[in-house]
Amino acid sequence: MKKEAILLTVVILFSIGPLALAQEGGITGTYEINYSSRYIWRGFDVYEDNHSAFRPVSLDLDLCNTGFGLKVFWTRATGSGFENTEEMDFTLYYDNKIYEDEIYATNYRVAWGHYDFMDEPSSAKDFEEFLVSLSWPQLCPVGFVPRYTIVALWPSEGESDINGNAGWLHILGVGYDLTVPELIPELPEQVVHLSADLVYNGGAGAAYAPGGNGTVDHDWSHFVFGASTDFDLGNNLAFAPGIYHQASMEDSVNSSDETWVSLSLKYKF
Repeated sequence: MKKEAILLTVVILFSIGPLALAQEGGITGTYEINYSSRYIWRGFDVYEDNHSAFRPVSLDLDLCNTGFGLKVFWTRATGSGFENTEEMDFTLYYDNKIYEDEIYATNYRVAWGHYDFMDEPSSAKDFEEFLVSLSWPQLCPVGFVPRYTIVALWPSEGESDINGNAGWLHILGVGYDLTVPELIPELPEQVVHLSADLVYNGGAGAAYAPGGNGTVDHDWSHFVFGASTDFDLGNNLAFAPGIYHQASMEDSVNSSDETWVSLSLKYKF
């Protein structure tokens, strides 16, 4: 995908305006500004030495209740030394469900994503992914929701400098929504989203390998625990803090355990 096409897409999205889209085309979505104390992606520490990341643009559009959606992310490091790592990511996805009335009811997502590093040639760093994600919300009567995601990664250019970036990821996870009762009358009950994910890396993401050695061993790479919630601020605004811990098991992905926090301000339209 050419840089010009990507930039044109962004200009179109933000010149039309989320509110106009919602009124005229039946499109709804969420605009989000996010700060993360570390940028951990698929287990990799993207910005070395634990630098934080700022995401001034995160737009998730629901395309007219068709099941199709579009996500746009713009991410950059908060510190110096990462000028060529600024990225714009695009994901087109389709959500649906099958066997709705059965205990094995299945929610699924099929998605394609493009990762564009705007200050680099496409052959230097850009890559794409395709994923299928499944979850079973009615399988466990006590509220745990098991899920499985398979991801394929590959460079976006045939003669790419990151041909070693291609590979597969298998993610086994479980989620649980914990309802915390109101502690004071002014504070309503709060839902805390708990998650745990175990990841097998089949050689994917070698461009992010520690030390830039360009190889990732095929092995169980990391385990991630997370807890997040949304505080309703009114007027369709929400503040969403989260905390995450990664137990790293494969040095070719990450030689250190990681703990980070995420702070988001969300606006739904």
